[in-house]
Amino acid sequence: MTTWSVPRRPCRAFGLLLLVILSFLVLRRYLLLKPRSCDHEVTQRLDWHHMLSPWRRRRQSGLHTQGQNFMLEDSTFWIFGGSVHYFRVPKAYWRDRLLKMKACGLNTLTTYVPWNLHEPQRGTFDFSGNLDLEAFVLMAAEIGLWVVLRPGPYICSEIDLGGLPSWLLQDSGMRLRTTYKGFTEAVDLYFDHLMSRVVPLQYKHGGPIIAVQVENEYGSYNKDPAYLPYIKKAFEDRGIVELLLTSDNKEGLSKGTVEGVLATINLQSQHELESLSTFLSSVQGVQPKMVMEYWTGWFDSWGGPHNILDSSDVLKTVSAIIDAGSSINLYMFHGGTNFGFINGAMHFHEYKSDVTSYDYDAVLTEAGDYTAKYTKLRELFGSISDGPLPAPPELLPKTVYEPLKPALYLSLWDALQFLGEPTKSEKPINMENLPINNGSGQSFGYTLYETTIDSSGVLSGLVRDRGQVFVNTASVGFLDYERRKIVIPLIQGYTVLRILVENRGRVNYGDTIDDQRKGLIGNIYLNNSPLRNFRIYSLDMKKSFFKRLSSSAWSPLPEAPTLPAFFLGALSVDFSPLDTFMKLEGWEKGVAFVNGQNLGRYWDIGPQETLYLPGAWLDQGINQVGAPVALSLSQDPLPLPALPGVSVFLAGRQEALLLSVKPGSGSMG
Repeated sequence: MTTWSVPRRPCRAFGLLLLVILSFLVLRRYLLLKPRSCDHEVTQRLDWHHMLSPWRRRRQSGLHTQGQNFMLEDSTFWIFGGSVHYFRVPKAYWRDRLLKMKACGLNTLTTYVPWNLHEPQRGTFDFSGNLDLEAFVLMAAEIGLWVVLRPGPYICSEIDLGGLPSWLLQDSGMRLRTTYKGFTEAVDLYFDHLMSRVVPLQYKHGGPIIAVQVENEYGSYNKDPAYLPYIKKAFEDRGIVELLLTSDNKEGLSKGTVEGVLATINLQSQHELESLSTFLSSVQGVQPKMVMEYWTGWFDSWGGPHNILDSSDVLKTVSAIIDAGSSINLYMFHGGTNFGFINGAMHFHEYKSDVTSYDYDAVLTEAGDYTAKYTKLRELFGSISDGPLPAPPELLPKTVYEPLKPALYLSLWDALQFLGEPTKSEKPINMENLPINNGSGQSFGYTLYETTIDSSGVLSGLVRDRGQVFVNTASVGFLDYERRKIVIPLIQGYTVLRILVENRGRVNYGDTIDDQRKGLIGNIYLNNSPLRNFRIYSLDMKKSFFKRLSSSAWSPLPEAPTLPAFFLGALSVDFSPLDTFMKLEGWEKGVAFVNGQNLGRYWDIGPQETLYLPGAWLDQGINQVGAPVALSLSQDPLPLPALPGVSVFLAGRQEALLLSVKPGSGSMG
């Protein structure tokens, strides 16, 4: 029988040539793409999804459930996760923290997404620098970690207002975390922007995101049964196709589930595991078990104890969770720092604001160092790993710099002339409703209220959170949650009354989040008569605030400075900068800045005694450092032992300061 043979070699060569030409044209097209932009940074990115190899684009089923198991495609999958929040870690250290996670034997990164930081003003989005969510997720993929994303919109996370933007509270009828129209309209606009970034990062699009959490611990809030279904639909309508999860603690688990979404649990003690797992089985039948938050430690509040959890207890509980057949996420693997003013607060019986450090007594320390928990958990996860674990990265070196004394000084009262026209109002206006920041009000920092009085008497009113009262420039005391009244001493003639109010952090958990407006709330009264005609200064301590301060206004530090005040010091770093901690010994309360970076608050009531200063934020040579702080004059003028490299104020630039007030009269800064 005759057989026909078609010559193939020329066709193969021709096809190969066409493939090479086509590949060149596609690559050239991507390389010539215009860079994407956001409001704060323009970055050029290749459309990496379409350039992935075909086998990655053929992902089909993703992470799903099959009986009591998670499955990734056709293979049984265990989630061994750890939480790291990109917004609490300097971007330069992201890789270090994620490599340490991988070396500990974990396979999944979990992170929250803070709406309040990404949309600081209504309609203005920031995903640049330390807020570059996409870069963080892609770095996790590069290192070999899957990602569980927790985009809220509410995240708790011990962050101001649980991650919700404060401008939502401009609406006096606002009902957060419900289907109230004013809230859902804002959520929809935010999700339109956020999900356009998240969708390409999903597993089925070639990315590392294998699951997405719907809201956060809603069962303990539970004010609107239509809310969780709305959030679920909002995700799906915008292209979220991966496995959806909820997470709840024991108080909210019975009310936090939603149809079509896998429920997970949050806990710390081993004895909770069995009862919560039993309840999950009764609600959703045979499904994989997941502890979304195993709390490896706890956060601290100002004036309270430093919370610790023994490493042996952690090991026992993690072992028990895994032995029970449950996947687990370590919250936190690395806590990081509440840089700036982002810390949250609790208010049940009394108001307690969170400290700057988010060390959390986690698996890694605030500075990324190893702990006994890391060593024990690495041994545990290594014993159940399919192969040897990567070697843990070397620790980042630390150093101690020479003590520093500030050299320049500017009283707050002298600084006001450089801040522009204040807001003038017949009645007090709370922070969120000030007509500034393109109509979005003030989110963080301090607000100064001034008016004129002509008599002494009893001053009373609602101040959130802490208001230092001045008659002219003399401090006469405080108004806060405990002190609602203060005596104004005898004065002569017309006198300026000033109230400097600090937002110490909005509550991030509980039923009171709708009531987290800051500043003077309603009228302030003198002898039961409401005061009128206020001048209101926004002291938000952003870089733009400091740039308004004139270099000619600063003077050498006097022996007895008028307080509150700003202070600047100088220190040269002669070698490659390293991590350190700033100890403000003798200073009472305030905020520290280095090279324009807000390191966060400090307060001598503890338990936190130092501020973490990343070496990545220092420069070899001269660095700018300062802070709004509370000052003790009991020691040699303004000693700052072990305060690292800082620089004096340079003409035309003011990016760091210290604001101080006297002890005894009460400190604020």
